[in-house]
Amino acid sequence: MENRVVWQDRFNIGVDIIDKEHQKLFRIINKLFEFGEDEEKSQWVCQEGIKYFNDHAIKHFADEEEYMKSINYSGLQVHKRIHDDFREKTLPALQKELKQTDYSEDAVSHFLGVCTGWLLGHTLTEDHAMVGKTTSKWEGLLTKEANDVLRQALLQQVYDLFQLDAHVLSESYSGEKFGKGIYYRIIYINDEGKKWETIFVFEEKMLINTVGKLIGIKTDQVNVMLLNAVRYAARQTVKGLMDLFPATEGYKIKSENLLTYEQFRKVFEREKLQFSMLFDTGVGYFAYCVIAPHLHEVSIGTDIKDENAMAEIEKYLKKNAAKQEEISCKKKILVVDDSSVMLKAMQQLLDEDYDVSVATSGLSAISSLTLNRPDLILLDYEMPVCDGKQVLEMIRSDENFADIAVIFLTGRVDRESVEQVLALKPTGYLSKSLKSEEIKGNIDKYFKQVSGIK
Repeated sequence: MENRVVWQDRFNIGVDIIDKEHQKLFRIINKLFEFGEDEEKSQWVCQEGIKYFNDHAIKHFADEEEYMKSINYSGLQVHKRIHDDFREKTLPALQKELKQTDYSEDAVSHFLGVCTGWLLGHTLTEDHAMVGKTTSKWEGLLTKEANDVLRQALLQQVYDLFQLDAHVLSESYSGEKFGKGIYYRIIYINDEGKKWETIFVFEEKMLINTVGKLIGIKTDQVNVMLLNAVRYAARQTVKGLMDLFPATEGYKIKSENLLTYEQFRKVFEREKLQFSMLFDTGVGYFAYCVIAPHLHEVSIGTDIKDENAMAEIEKYLKKNAAKQEEISCKKKILVVDDSSVMLKAMQQLLDEDYDVSVATSGLSAISSLTLNRPDLILLDYEMPVCDGKQVLEMIRSDENFADIAVIFLTGRVDRESVEQVLALKPTGYLSKSLKSEEIKGNIDKYFKQVSGIK
């Protein structure tokens, strides 16, 4: 992040009172950057500077809204919605983090990064749109109903994957930079050429503190294995959210990219977003953005009323029966791993061709075997409490399960570790560090072999 915001002529919108207020806000931000760099400045000075910025920004919003009313600006309600989001959600949340952490370096960095990015983006788009120099970035947002459903579903996904209770910092995130980030984009497309483009922005420390710990990586940096696990978790998240919209059935991945911040910003400058939120997880920030204009053409689901209840229920039952028939034709795989991220990744990888169930421990694996006998078990070798060796022994001790094929999944591929795995005489073993297509290819190859297919 640049530690100065240089005022440029292009920031002016041509309304003297508003341009002067913008310049004042920029000067306050620059002073705060100076306070953050000068160790001799007291915390009290920084606190007072941030309070001054908050008070001044809120007064400026009110004055700007009065101006929009005076010129009968047609975009007043959208513009006010963005102001409300910043003053009622973003600023209070940032202030809360500052107080809870006693104005830690990370919290001050979050405050300055979010406020600077928001101020720049808002000035260059929404304020310029006010005087006809550009168009609003926030025309075409999802309906409040759809927005609320996506937000709640996303919060649930974050809890399921990372066991984190996240909360919303902004419902109109406009690409502001926070900390060191990873920018991951994934695009789905259907046969009609319609796309669902999603961008995740993860603060690096969030990934290290969550995904890294879940898969047992001890590192203070984002590495290849961790980022690959994040890719699968992100893909699973998108798929789960797309399932909320019946019309997205049939979409397939077209491309995925890891972007630089500059590339990410270009997407924001070029596209209008239908959903864009910034979250605080307690261990770092992340953002979720969706570009899918056609979402306005579809509903989350048909409302069931007296006049259509029978038809909708019948339609649902037929669709569900067809889905169950499709599943019954697939080979069954049980994946056993204590990492929820790894389980999600394997589900994402195998779900299209196999009926995949999961278990997070040896005991839950045995329970799952009883209820739904699989054709193959993919078993994590290095689980705590009851490890892969013990689970395999339990499976083989029961004559009803002894003939089920078991392939170990292991994160260790040194010679000694491999010899220990092979000594247990499993059906096979796969390294977790293999590329996803290699893991999938080996599993496909196994089923072809047992089926006698060449």
